[in-house]
Amino acid sequence: MENDTKNEPGIPLLQVDAFAQAAFRGNPAAVCLLDGERSAEWMAAVAAEMNLSETAFLVGAGDSFGLRWFTPTVEVPLCGHATLASAHAVWEWQGGDAPLTFDTLSGPLRATRSGDWLALDLPAKLGAAAPLPRAIAAAIGGTPRNHVYADGFHLVELDDEAAVRNLHPDLAPLLELGEVGLVVTSGAAGEFDFVSRVFAPGLGIDEDPVTGAAHCMLAPYWSARLGRSELVGFQASARGGVVRTTFAGADSGRVRLEGQAVTVLRGELSGAARL
Repeated sequence: MENDTKNEPGIPLLQVDAFAQAAFRGNPAAVCLLDGERSAEWMAAVAAEMNLSETAFLVGAGDSFGLRWFTPTVEVPLCGHATLASAHAVWEWQGGDAPLTFDTLSGPLRATRSGDWLALDLPAKLGAAAPLPRAIAAAIGGTPRNHVYADGFHLVELDDEAAVRNLHPDLAPLLELGEVGLVVTSGAAGEFDFVSRVFAPGLGIDEDPVTGAAHCMLAPYWSARLGRSELVGFQASARGGVVRTTFAGADSGRVRLEGQAVTVLRGELSGAARL
């Protein structure tokens, strides 16, 4: 006889658009609030089922939670937008706006809230000069103005904002990078200091809508270029998203990212998903 799971309690789940000022913008993430530890295999299966760029899994209560992130294909050591979504979800589930701490593979991450804006304290990614991989030149169709590498990302600077916004990269060569993303960026005019786009087919994400982890690299890169610690970036994907960044310098080792978030779905994983 099959197990009867109809009456088992479900697992609370929200789908949140992070770094978004309205629904259907920014980067969607699923957030699951677990009542105990689950296996990596189970979390990977749920993330594949959600089929979003990231699914976050929380264990805890009050102001302290364990947090893990999975793409549809792999677990990742840091995800900014799903951390922002997780903080938003906790405040929605619990009420209030007390500061939160998440225990993660990247160490403790802290979230605070001021009105509609949520802020994350994350580790900085300091790019260093490196040889340009052949795969990147093939993907973007030439040699960029500048190229640096930091753990998890290659960053290339193009000549201008139009070049970033109009880029149609060949994604096939980027698979040679494995589980490493490509950040394409330039300075910007008007209300933004810089624009960017992020491609990570090796992680199961052709183009990421808005990437917090990439801004941990973009913030120090553009802070050095522009000579200012506080900047505003726009990730120019089809959905788009605004990220405020603050980088106090290499000695701090940290980046502050600010964004907004919108809940677009409330529900639960059924008892069957506990199997």
